[in-house]
Amino acid sequence: MKIALFGRKFEEKCFDPVRDIIGLLNDRGVEIIIFEDFHEFLIQKKIIDKSYTTFKDNGILNEGDFLISLGGDGTLLEAVTIVQHKEIPILAINAGRLGFMAATPIEAGVKGVESLLDDKYVIENRNLVCCKTDSKLFGELNFGLNELALQKRDTSSMIVIHAYLDGEFLNSYWVDGLIVSTPTGSTGYSLSCGGPLMMPITNNFILAPVNPHNLNVRPLIVPDSSVLTLEVEGRSAKVLLSLDSRSVSVPMKTRITVSKADFSCKLVQVEGYSYFNTLRSKLNWGLDTRN
Repeated sequence: MKIALFGRKFEEKCFDPVRDIIGLLNDRGVEIIIFEDFHEFLIQKKIIDKSYTTFKDNGILNEGDFLISLGGDGTLLEAVTIVQHKEIPILAINAGRLGFMAATPIEAGVKGVESLLDDKYVIENRNLVCCKTDSKLFGELNFGLNELALQKRDTSSMIVIHAYLDGEFLNSYWVDGLIVSTPTGSTGYSLSCGGPLMMPITNNFILAPVNPHNLNVRPLIVPDSSVLTLEVEGRSAKVLLSLDSRSVSVPMKTRITVSKADFSCKLVQVEGYSYFNTLRSKLNWGLDTRN
């Protein structure tokens, strides 16, 4: 078995748990490869005492391999851009802060990796949102696990987003922005704008307006088999288009096509994982003494 390690810098309290994870992989005879920048960090902090094979992209990964993401949810989003269409399963271990998608805490990292090595896990297919424009603004990274967001940029004035669903006019949103969220992203930016929570394996998108001028315009759930077309107008020359943590400035009136990507993100959920437990703990459900 070959397992890739991907991560960014993390706090010193995570050093020993990460050493233990790498030690376990070595003890079990796993072939370890490490993302190049992350390898330098591990060497610098003396978390590893020898060099390993490194990688920069998914060219070294093959079917049957796994990738372990060591960091927070942002690190996981970056890991998805490394794996891309190869759909290598990702075990996300939270060495960051919130860790909503990276649901395995670093303190339980060794136990989580043991579950992976002992085949005590399930793989969830998480759908991705895909963005297409004539100028191919995001290149090959035109997909996101959480959401696509279209927002005003250079002025405090609202923008108008004309939305079409499968070619039929849906609405003209007078807003500060519009979010197209996946079910995975329903606990993120969309939630802060009043969007609903959605089970991760649901085959839908959430259209969540950001500060709509008309308060009757509410978040809308549509099938992710639909194709959404967006056209923007406003007083500034550009708007901001984002896919997860990646953003570009887009000329006004750019035609943006949004659909489900033709590949998915495969997340490894180890023994003991519960989505509802994660909801309760991360959203602080039940802390009200009346419950």
